[in-house]
Amino acid sequence: MGKGKGTRITITLECECRNDLKVNNKAEIKIKRKKGIFRYTSSKNKKNTPTRIELNKFCPYCNCHKKFKEIK
Repeated sequence: MGKGKGTRITITLECECRNDLKVNNKAEIKIKRKKGIFRYTSSKNKKNTPTRIELNKFCPYCNCHKKFKEIK
């Protein structure tokens, strides 16, 4: 028989582009499709991966693939 599902937890992955809106001396703003933060939800096994996960996923706000980091 299988064991209980107590080791798997739900995690939230957030795009690292949340601070990409940068203004330099000429007041140019980096072009983005939308404003905001995009998040994915997933699950992980806490026993196999005790550290935080980083996955490469597509961000529709940046319109490209970026690293998504696990947040609390």
